[in-house]
Amino acid sequence: MLGIDLFAGSGGMSLGAVQAGVDVRLAVESDKYAAATYAYNHPQTKVFAEDIRRVRRINIPSNGESRIIFGGPPCQGFSTSNQKTRNSNNPNNWLFREYIRIVKLWKPDWVVFENVQGIADTEGGMFLDFVLKAFKKLGYTTSWWILNSSDYGVPQKRNRLFIIGSLHGIEVRKPEPDNEKSISVKDAIFDLPNLKNGASKNIMPYKKIKPSGYANVLRCGLKASANHLVTRNNSLVLKRYKYIPQGGNWQNIPQRLMKNYTDFSRCHTGIYHRLRENEPSIVIGNYRKNMLIHPHEDRGLSVREAARLQSFPDWYEFKGSIGYQQQQVGNAVPPLLSEKVFTSILSYG
Repeated sequence: MLGIDLFAGSGGMSLGAVQAGVDVRLAVESDKYAAATYAYNHPQTKVFAEDIRRVRRINIPSNGESRIIFGGPPCQGFSTSNQKTRNSNNPNNWLFREYIRIVKLWKPDWVVFENVQGIADTEGGMFLDFVLKAFKKLGYTTSWWILNSSDYGVPQKRNRLFIIGSLHGIEVRKPEPDNEKSISVKDAIFDLPNLKNGASKNIMPYKKIKPSGYANVLRCGLKASANHLVTRNNSLVLKRYKYIPQGGNWQNIPQRLMKNYTDFSRCHTGIYHRLRENEPSIVIGNYRKNMLIHPHEDRGLSVREAARLQSFPDWYEFKGSIGYQQQQVGNAVPPLLSEKVFTSILSYG
């Protein structure tokens, strides 16, 4: 099956597709740092690092192979944590029309449209209804589900919406969740090196401890890995960290240390959240701004730790400065979740 990845980001969805058996020929991503990460890790795929609106034709011969277009248009406007832009007046909320235009241009056998759960209820479900009707008009039979990545082997509680469209009348069954116990934060990251606030050494060896089965798989036989970068927080932020237990957040911080907030009582529950080691992580979104905290160390998560919680293998390297790397990891579709979706589609032949 030949594939095209639209709004490809750093390539998490493509990685899952490739692992399932898709030959991804083209990726479209306008952010130059995310595109650089994609190109580095997917050398077999042509990367169009431009605005999707500049894509006017698709020249990929199929030789009778089935074809699939997949991707997740920008989702910040649909996020439940972004109430100010969850409406039809946000221009970024309409970029999915470009996705539909490319589908019409190439007319693949399959489409996979991924987004945050919030698209299902933004403006009373108007956007979801628009997408479903657009696919139906183009001849696609659709199925859609909301999947929690922790049900599919990812150490993170992250709900994502997937719309699957078939040009051949197939209604795809929802992937079966894994029956094994959830993968915890401890399983995911405790073999990675101890780090300090502001850590900046890129490549480091693993701890000399036995990794969990999950960590061992993601290590891929490596002796060291990259992206061990941590945001450098100021002394006030570090003082706040010390008051927060596992599972706690900004509410555990003394009010005298929160005076620079105009109204800290309105902080999101993910702000200053210290992860519980024996549970899957909360959502790895913009984890730098949320200040997700390591279970034991008084610092934010490293890029590699966040990548582990997203199910990226350790050979996968992120490019750009630390801020761009953090954004790429937070925006990504977990590759393991993506793989489950594509495996389900490929089972139909």
